[in-house]
Amino acid sequence: MLPYLSKLQLTTGHEELCTVNNAQRAPVGENRNTVERRSRDEAPTENRRAGWVLALGSLGAFVVFLDTTIVNIAFQTISHSFDTTAGHLAWVLNAYSLVFAAMLIPAGRVADRYGRKNIFIVGITGFALMSALCGLAPSAGVLITARALQAVFAALVVPSSLALVLHEFTAARRHVAIGVWGAMAAAAAAVGPTLGALLTEYASWRWIFLVNVPIAVVIVALGRSLLHESRDPGASGLPDPVGALLVAAIPALLSFSIIEGPSRGWSDTWVVMGFVAAALALPVFLWRTSKAARPVMDLALFKERQFSEINAATLLFSTAFFGLLLANLIFLQTEWHYSVLRAALASSAGPIVVTVIARSTTKLATVVGHRRVLFAGAVTWTLGCLGFALFVDSSPHWVTHWLPWTLLTGLGIGLTLPVQSGAAVAKLPPAQFAVGSAINSSFRQLGAVLGVSIFVALLGTSKTGPGVDNFQHIWWVFAVLGLAAGVVQALPRLRSGSAASAP
Repeated sequence: MLPYLSKLQLTTGHEELCTVNNAQRAPVGENRNTVERRSRDEAPTENRRAGWVLALGSLGAFVVFLDTTIVNIAFQTISHSFDTTAGHLAWVLNAYSLVFAAMLIPAGRVADRYGRKNIFIVGITGFALMSALCGLAPSAGVLITARALQAVFAALVVPSSLALVLHEFTAARRHVAIGVWGAMAAAAAAVGPTLGALLTEYASWRWIFLVNVPIAVVIVALGRSLLHESRDPGASGLPDPVGALLVAAIPALLSFSIIEGPSRGWSDTWVVMGFVAAALALPVFLWRTSKAARPVMDLALFKERQFSEINAATLLFSTAFFGLLLANLIFLQTEWHYSVLRAALASSAGPIVVTVIARSTTKLATVVGHRRVLFAGAVTWTLGCLGFALFVDSSPHWVTHWLPWTLLTGLGIGLTLPVQSGAAVAKLPPAQFAVGSAINSSFRQLGAVLGVSIFVALLGTSKTGPGVDNFQHIWWVFAVLGLAAGVVQALPRLRSGSAASAP
């Protein structure tokens, strides 16, 4: 992937700048044509460097987003290793997503103030160290703690990597760079289970964390020489820490109540208190954000309708996406009694589709409009989930009862996730790209928390243990959530169509 990306001939803006500046400094006797010819000779070097920066930034995003799903396939194995419940182990997944979501926006400000290259290198290094701690964890408690710390450094990587990439490209070509970066993030989430299965089957579940270490070493070694430092001179101070705490607390409280509800009872005091506290914390967060000198989230960004709608759709679709990833892998292992590796391979057709089409869909969106592509993705996803719900039973018929719906959901993911990343920031000023992207990534991670929580709750509602009926209910829920995301993304088009047909 690195050599391929380094060969991308993307216009960086250096060619035009070099031509003008060299023309102004041309020695006596050297005409403009000679200067322009020399500038064109220098431009490929700048383009290649931009390609390498894009490769490193995308690889950094890949490795941190990989850890949002690579653990899924080992869920059952880790549970047996530590002799813990699914509800307890869900926090291995949710601790990462919660802290990741809460830290993404403050991390963008940290990168602006202290340098995008510095923070990127620190983030990758810390991520590798915490990955090693996860891999060596002696208990579930240590693993959950290490996952939370791992997410802190992962959050430093995402906005800094995107800012480093965007710094290399002109406004006209930024959508291409964002598309590649977003495609790598989407591919990471999709291929995580397959890679995790290979490592779990042939080594140990601990290697799903330890594998990050050599990748991080390569990124740091290349990044120190290839990346250019950049800062925002106007960045001062850090975002409101209380606001950041509330960003994590609200979904954490919801997640606790959703996960514990089936086992404790929905009228249990702790479950009810979790829901009430989350409901009360939301207006407190909005009030705090409106009053803080440096709010953790700039609410003014949500005045841009497209930004608000895409983030709402991202939350809905990501809830369904991350929930389905975990649900399908658990179903294949518990109901069809597949091994870890066989379960991952049985689900690999979807990730293959995502990897193949992810980058092309961003180009398609520039031609036909992002709303058409996103709506098509949501509908395709919904049809796939309905196929699982209506046709999958306890008899393992992979070709006829599983493969078609895996392909459809994979197509839906490939049409949706990369396009959402670009569409979320498309209408924002360039200076707000990084924070806008961080907010969108936060909504995606919050969706992951809710998706895992909903899955665990629905899986645990049966007193006789999980069965096919539980999974069918789960697939119906994720179908509805995916369709709701499509409706949100299509609403502006529907409104404009109604207005056009009005007398």
